Amino acid sequence: MKISLARRIIIALAVFAAGMVLHHTHSIPESAELPIFLAAYLIVGYDVLIAAVRNILRGNFLDEKFLMMIASVGAFIIGSYEEGTAVMLFFQVGEWFEDRAVNSTRKSIADLMDIQPEYANLVTESGVERVDPEEVVIGDIIEVLPGEKIPLDGSVIEGSSSLDTSALTGESVPRSVSAGDEVFSGSVNINAKLRVCVTKEYADSTVSKVLELVEDSISRKAPVEKFITKFARYYTPAVIAGAIFVAVIPILLGQDPKTWIYRALTFLVVSCPCAVVISVPLGYFCGIGAASKLGILVKGGNYLEALAHASAAVFDKTGTLTEGKFGIDKIEAVGCSEGDLLKLAAMAESGSNHPIAVSLRRSCSEGFDYSRIGSSEDRSGMGIATSIDGKTVLAGNRKLMESEGIRVGADESAFTTVYLARDGEYLGRIILSDMVKEGAKEMVEELESIGISRTVMLTGDSKAIGEDVASKVGIGEAHCELLPADKISHLEEIIRSKPENTNVVYVGDGINDAPSISRADIGVAMGGLGSDAAIEAADVVIMDDNPGKVATTIRIARRTNGIVKQNIVFALGVKFAILALSVVGIANMWLAVIGDVGVAMIAILNSMRCMRTSIYGKK
Repeated sequence: MKISLARRIIIALAVFAAGMVLHHTHSIPESAELPIFLAAYLIVGYDVLIAAVRNILRGNFLDEKFLMMIASVGAFIIGSYEEGTAVMLFFQVGEWFEDRAVNSTRKSIADLMDIQPEYANLVTESGVERVDPEEVVIGDIIEVLPGEKIPLDGSVIEGSSSLDTSALTGESVPRSVSAGDEVFSGSVNINAKLRVCVTKEYADSTVSKVLELVEDSISRKAPVEKFITKFARYYTPAVIAGAIFVAVIPILLGQDPKTWIYRALTFLVVSCPCAVVISVPLGYFCGIGAASKLGILVKGGNYLEALAHASAAVFDKTGTLTEGKFGIDKIEAVGCSEGDLLKLAAMAESGSNHPIAVSLRRSCSEGFDYSRIGSSEDRSGMGIATSIDGKTVLAGNRKLMESEGIRVGADESAFTTVYLARDGEYLGRIILSDMVKEGAKEMVEELESIGISRTVMLTGDSKAIGEDVASKVGIGEAHCELLPADKISHLEEIIRSKPENTNVVYVGDGINDAPSISRADIGVAMGGLGSDAAIEAADVVIMDDNPGKVATTIRIARRTNGIVKQNIVFALGVKFAILALSVVGIANMWLAVIGDVGVAMIAILNSMRCMRTSIYGKK
């Protein structure tokens, strides 16, 4: 039966404490102390010794386990039993703290892993059959019961319910869906049975892409992590050589061998690079975990570090800063009230599936009596003529009005405009525009407050529309009427003109902006839920449409980077100070243990501060 590390530490600590009491009270002879301390040593450290020996046999022995074995065994050889045991005991305490920290950090990522569905309820001619999600193909109908995960992406064809999408988006408010709505795998059906027509195979589904992204994020190292790996590779043999130098030179000069071997062993203990080697990757891992809790998937620590040095943010317009769908910007009524004008427009467009017609009906909260609506005639490229209450209502553009000889005035808005007339009498107009997303303005303000000195919008829309959106959200620079190639050219110019050692972030909707997302120093996909382009092209995927999370991601990156640097400076500063003290004989092995394990524990606890999400507010 394998005993856990925590239990071994407790048992070894009890034996060690007993040995210390007997030693300091002189209750047993010195020769009897060795078995007691050796028992505690082997209970807590046998796995470290085995791992060190295995590494030596493989030719890969220059690591912290090798240092611990040499230092602790050496202490036993020169008779410092309690110190040799303490070295191993507190090294294992540090390992336990590291395991706890990593396990805690993995929880949010494990929560993401829990979204993986185990089965799908496939609807067949003979009934409902439970199958592996990978066996379902596009066009199949699946049934999702309350409490079950949606196994594949699809469209609801029957039923209405609420979905918990928190594991995908970080959003705690359930999302209501009914027939015609798109649903994504990994969401949890809350309160009613749904039937869904599958639109993507499992390998291409949202849940599969998210899990793939999470696995990739763990393996991608930040430049600081790579530096620490190289640092440890050269640092360990350097300190072993230093310890040999500390021991051998004084002995050759006639000094007391036991004194200088003890100092060399102390040098080895304190030189162990655990605090730096553990805390740096743990810090970035915690930062990725914190982001995932908020529905932000960062593909690796390298992108967190790059985001920390962002100086400019470039945005697409449609789907990023705006909703990508029409909303009413202004109503100008002449022959009736604004409410009546909107209602009349919605009735006139009641038989159309055009996006403008859909937005007009959606904006008319009062509803209307379909029995009042008669026949309608589509006027291609101009609008529609509908009989309402026996009168002909025209709804369309200026050309439609002019074709009927109806004067609408000289003022022409740059936005989409629907003119209304009834039996030849002009009633007014409704101006529609792509609605700015809630929180977009606040996001730009927050970016400026955290030091993003340049915000730019690149769009293919007209200059009037683009500049209007830029003005509404507070973006300082807008380039409009751009083709995709023009966007890349402008982005490259922004990258060339950025301050040295800083980065440019491009934020797009992940569909049309894949080239720009790939070209930027850091590509961020907004509204990436269910978008293959977002998952594949972006370095960071914001799993819902919340613009505020752009600034939040940068704040997470800067906080994580700051904590990582704190750990490096603190750990190396303390270690070098104690190393110097150990050489001159001021620091003993007890202080070396504190300098190694204590610093490592402090660095680990400091790294775990990266996991806190409450400081970023509810985004």
